[in-house]
Amino acid sequence: MDWIKVAGALAVAALGGLGVVTLVTGWVAPWGRSRVLRPKLWGLGSVISAAGMGVFMFTGPFHGLPDPALYPYAITGWLVFFVGLAFQWRAQRPGRVRELRP
Repeated sequence: MDWIKVAGALAVAALGGLGVVTLVTGWVAPWGRSRVLRPKLWGLGSVISAAGMGVFMFTGPFHGLPDPALYPYAITGWLVFFVGLAFQWRAQRPGRVRELRP
């Protein structure tokens, strides 16, 4: 079970690291360049998703024995993960454009 925790931590760290790199430089990984129109928003969503998934994993399934006192934290982490996914989804859509009047 310990190797699963290490793999989960590495996956969350990689997602968060890519998000930080995108926030700082605007660089997007090659597999996402064609879809991401707003890289800074995508990077923010990636960092938020990584934080939420990390909280969920290590207070929920990876914690060990079920602890009802940690359920609110695990559910909150899960919800934060989906908020980050919503940011990433919005980063793949064009932003709002101001209407120019003559």
